[in-house]
Amino acid sequence: MTLKLYCFGESGNAYKAALALELSGLDWEPVFVDFFNGETRSEDYRKLNVQGEAPLLIDGDVTLSQSGVIQQYITDKTGKFGGEGADKYEVLRWVLWDNHKHSSQVGMTRFLMNFLPEDKRPADVIGFMQGRLQTAWSTLNTHLEGRDWLVGDSVTNADFSCCSYLYYPESFGFDRADWPHIDAWLSRISDLPGWKHPYDLMPGNPSDRN
Repeated sequence: MTLKLYCFGESGNAYKAALALELSGLDWEPVFVDFFNGETRSEDYRKLNVQGEAPLLIDGDVTLSQSGVIQQYITDKTGKFGGEGADKYEVLRWVLWDNHKHSSQVGMTRFLMNFLPEDKRPADVIGFMQGRLQTAWSTLNTHLEGRDWLVGDSVTNADFSCCSYLYYPESFGFDRADWPHIDAWLSRISDLPGWKHPYDLMPGNPSDRN
């Protein structure tokens, strides 16, 4: 049975799940969610996911939201990306760190800087968020020094979670050249067989609305 991932290309959170699915070898397909026209707030969508969010995974009778949960489901089905032995707790630690300290901040900053009309972009808020992101990127860059992957000897959900927003071309204050260990790590991930950029892996692109 083909797994269905409700997603859209601009969503770094959806990319965390889509990339894990793509590299897992599972049979899956993306289902476009028209986020920018309010689909996640619609009554029909909230029947699928009361939280009104994407990504959303449907596998037969199983319906799951939240990218970290979907990643764990993929791990449970395939045995991949979860970390070996006690490393599974380190994988979870980085997934939770990313969700709280990194992706949530990148997602908001990127949205404010790129998807709002210019006259509605709050400069003070953006500046504050970019300061917090500098701290997060410093944490990530320091941890990656001397490491190929965030946890253990192979790619895990920790990598998929933390890398997700950092491939997007829109401006949010991140320059790979400023963070050499992050830069090398992103290249290792994008060199994995089967890797795809979020705009190639999922439907939906800012150019569709221009």
